[in-house]
Amino acid sequence: MENKHQPATENLEIVEKQDRNARQREVLSYLHDLVYGLAVVLLVFMLFFRIVVVSGPSMMQTLKNGDCLLLVCNTFYGRPKQGDIVVASKSTFKNGEPIIKRVIATEGQEVNIDFVKGIVYVDGVALDEPYTNTPTNFFEGVQFPVIVEEGCVFVMGDNRNDSWDSRSQDIGMIDRRELLGRAIFIAFPGVNKDSGRREFNRIGALW
Repeated sequence: MENKHQPATENLEIVEKQDRNARQREVLSYLHDLVYGLAVVLLVFMLFFRIVVVSGPSMMQTLKNGDCLLLVCNTFYGRPKQGDIVVASKSTFKNGEPIIKRVIATEGQEVNIDFVKGIVYVDGVALDEPYTNTPTNFFEGVQFPVIVEEGCVFVMGDNRNDSWDSRSQDIGMIDRRELLGRAIFIAFPGVNKDSGRREFNRIGALW
């Protein structure tokens, strides 16, 4: 006897197969768009930003050893401003190993330091520096006052008595072309050497 329900069953199977194929195409299209989207985000990130890790105590207490920072690359950074935290590579210091410091003065400004009182002056005005860990008592060889050269910045670490920076003849003023970029965000904190823990409340913008 002829099965009157067979054509209906075959039609149902065809419809289900078409639905599966449509869903597969939809998923593949979604994955395709996702991969391309991630590739664009990764490319933009590589062009505009980079990740650096703090090494050493020279920027305490603002930054600590092991802090992971987000950096705006120099190409898109623009002109450095007083107070910016920057990363530079100086060939005359540790074979160009990146250093993280704070911009104290920019081109044309005069920097003077009273090492006895630990006070830094820019254009004759004493700086208000609540971010420093220690006063500026450490003399590293550069004679003051100095005028920041054209196209350069004068930088120092926030931990003034444990930082090699523009006070040292090995580093001196930083040419803007030697800047790798500006640190803008603590993405992941290093381990606090006293507590042995990571202080996740430190994650955030650097201004």
